[in-house]
Amino acid sequence: MTLDAARELAAAELPDGRVLTVRPATVADAEAALDLIHAAFRARPVVGDRPEALTDDLASVRARIEHGTGYLAFIDDTLAGLVMTARQSGAMRLGRVGVLPEFREQGVASFLVEVVLEHLAAAGEERVQLLARKEFPQIQAWWGRHGFAPAGDEGNCVVMARSLPVAVEVPDAAAMRSLGTRLAGVLRAGDLVIATGDLGAGKTTLTQGIGAGLGVAGPVISPTFVLSRVHPPLADGPALVHVDAYRLGSFAELEDIDLEASLDASVTLVEWGAGVAEGLADDRLDIDIRRGIDPHDDTRWVFLTGVGERWSRDELAAAAKEDA
Repeated sequence: MTLDAARELAAAELPDGRVLTVRPATVADAEAALDLIHAAFRARPVVGDRPEALTDDLASVRARIEHGTGYLAFIDDTLAGLVMTARQSGAMRLGRVGVLPEFREQGVASFLVEVVLEHLAAAGEERVQLLARKEFPQIQAWWGRHGFAPAGDEGNCVVMARSLPVAVEVPDAAAMRSLGTRLAGVLRAGDLVIATGDLGAGKTTLTQGIGAGLGVAGPVISPTFVLSRVHPPLADGPALVHVDAYRLGSFAELEDIDLEASLDASVTLVEWGAGVAEGLADDRLDIDIRRGIDPHDDTRWVFLTGVGERWSRDELAAAAKEDA
């Protein structure tokens, strides 16, 4: 099957140099999608009832694509994985999540699910769910690592659900600073913010907006060579502690900076902090900045995920609006 590059949603390079891409499915993909579903589900351990997916035929797969949305993952030009989505009982539901046996344990499923969730968030969806069979606790655990939690039972399955991040389309650097300024309005002393994104994605630009909104002393620039920089407030309000964790490999190295001493009285923002800074606090705001595939397009997508009881999705969504 030939890739339609104009419709690719995301791409990543695997360690061996092959390229992993994700794009929406079309009705023309139905036959290949059916073959993948059958191959993926036949390869699973036989426990309990026969998987419903093995009863799929070409007509049912075509109907799923027509009435919902399908997402296909390719390694180079070879179809490797699939996810179907459809609205059911008022909620967006994932289904037929499968990867061909020869492509398992290469990160295909995780990348595919991540792209699907971001695409749904960008389309305005707020919550998503799926069914995980009770006989496969390891599958439930896998979804748990992707932010899903049990939300009920349905037959022999556990309903697993999660909220989607607030997605914000940001066309340029000025809009990124403006978003940061608006987010500053919901930040308070003790908040931990972890910002991730590729080099040049706009993490420091967003932080400049947050600093302006908090009213702290500047200039706010990347603290790459000093690891952390404290920006005191110019009036009432918390300081901004700006940290660059790019060269840090573990939480233990981050602890050497002694951020705990200022954590309660400041807003602490850690660039490159994913996988390193989560241990600083139980609650945090994760900000993930993504570029599009087109290198000539400056548009960024910013995904805001509140972790813990401190954060309200509605509050973040209100702050993200340009007229907030």
